[in-house]
Amino acid sequence: MRRRTFITASAGTAAVPLASMSSPLPRIGSSDVDRLTAKLADLVASDNRHGGTQAVEARAVRLAAQTLDLQQNSIASQRVRGELYSLAAAFTSSAMWAAIDGRRLDEATQHLNKAVTLAGLSADPAVQFRVWGHAGALYRQLGRSTDALAADDAARSTPITRRDPLYASLAHARTAVHRADDGNTPAARRSLDHAQHALDRADADAHRPPWMAFYDQAELELLALTTQLTLGRWAEAEAHAHRHLTLLRSGFQRNRALALAHLAHAQLGQDDLEPAVTTALKVPAETRHGRISGLLDAFGERLTRVAPRAAETRHWLEAQAARTEKSTRP
Repeated sequence: MRRRTFITASAGTAAVPLASMSSPLPRIGSSDVDRLTAKLADLVASDNRHGGTQAVEARAVRLAAQTLDLQQNSIASQRVRGELYSLAAAFTSSAMWAAIDGRRLDEATQHLNKAVTLAGLSADPAVQFRVWGHAGALYRQLGRSTDALAADDAARSTPITRRDPLYASLAHARTAVHRADDGNTPAARRSLDHAQHALDRADADAHRPPWMAFYDQAELELLALTTQLTLGRWAEAEAHAHRHLTLLRSGFQRNRALALAHLAHAQLGQDDLEPAVTTALKVPAETRHGRISGLLDAFGERLTRVAPRAAETRHWLEAQAARTEKSTRP
């Protein structure tokens, strides 16, 4: 599915009750857009801290609904209406991302359908880029690698990637992950090189939406880590993990936990049992849900398979049993 344009009709997506024709409609403007943008920034920060919890997803859905209600029941200029559609798409895409991170893939698919429509109505290439980027992540979780690459193509085709190298860098980095899923090592490495070159050209101080603030050298290292891990290049993956953890800014607890889980896999791939278990046990309990929980479960399965009688395996299993017992106490 290589769709490079947004559909602009989905029954009921943006439909909310119109205000009574007998009541004068309030006028909204830039201050209302600024207020909603601040709420979007706070939502993104919450996701960075806590990951894809149901609370983050539900909050994003509520904010999208509030934005659409304001859209339908107010008087606004064409510019403000476009910005409101963009914000509604961004909130819905945040809900989609939270559902992806929490591995609630049916819900994520529903959010995707709405986000695509709203982004198309906004005519905002930046939010269209974001929606397609999240679509690629969803398709990856669903095992649909062809669709993931098509979503990458759609993201790279948005005008924002030609205007701002930071967007181009992120698009290339995500493509590297999806090329690795296909086992295409040369293409994955080329995409990582393109991502680094574009990032080196980007203006770090340029004005961008709050949801783009996460992307920097640390995030590129995390995506490179994911790429190399998928390719089974354990030493390279470990090197990217250490660089990511060194560069990571405060407030990104979810990404730190994700990197630790990936690092444990990379160390296990090199038969470094003790460091691998030590690293995996550093993942905070409050981040152990969704994708991170799945990674740790897979780590335990690999560890048990490759070293069933090792002392490190016993230590891991005992620690997991203790965590389970603690979590079930009244």
